[in-house]
Amino acid sequence: MPGFPSILDQAISGSIETLQLLKQIEAQVAKASDLIEQCLRAGNKLLICGNGGSASDAAHFATELVVRFAGDRRAYPAICLTCDGGLLTAAGNDYGFDEIFARQVAAFGFEGDVLIVLTTSGKSKNVRRALEEAKSRKLKMIAFLGRDGGSTIGLADVDLLVRSDSTARIQEAHQLLLHVLCETIESRLAQK
Repeated sequence: MPGFPSILDQAISGSIETLQLLKQIEAQVAKASDLIEQCLRAGNKLLICGNGGSASDAAHFATELVVRFAGDRRAYPAICLTCDGGLLTAAGNDYGFDEIFARQVAAFGFEGDVLIVLTTSGKSKNVRRALEEAKSRKLKMIAFLGRDGGSTIGLADVDLLVRSDSTARIQEAHQLLLHVLCETIESRLAQK
């Protein structure tokens, strides 16, 4: 297969380079961990959303929290806002695609909860609307972003910005960050 080794080599090199850049946002990752820990300790819940591959990452993160990541422990309340096809299509039909997550934040979000959004471009209007709705309801917010953060940067309490122009590298970095948050939360909540 001509060209495959160089494509693989480029992907590995690009991934390593992008992941190395995550060291620059360690303080933001710590702040995100703190927000999630405070939320769960207080008996509140996490709401998580994204589009496309980020929707899958949102579902993956919610699953790791509700079931388990590394060890057996209590279930943490995390709701993936991308997983209910009936709810998504009804909200999209009745209110428009831009409102599919905001409508759910209005239904399920309460002060003390944390909204976690994922967008590789930072330009997803429905993610932006979810953040705006969360802010009006006094939820804390964490945004996983890519590229330059787009129109979404600065809306959340914590921005985890992966500076890359490659959607694949951004998603790989987001997955690593999600796993780091899982490890951190499980460790912290098991200690006390």
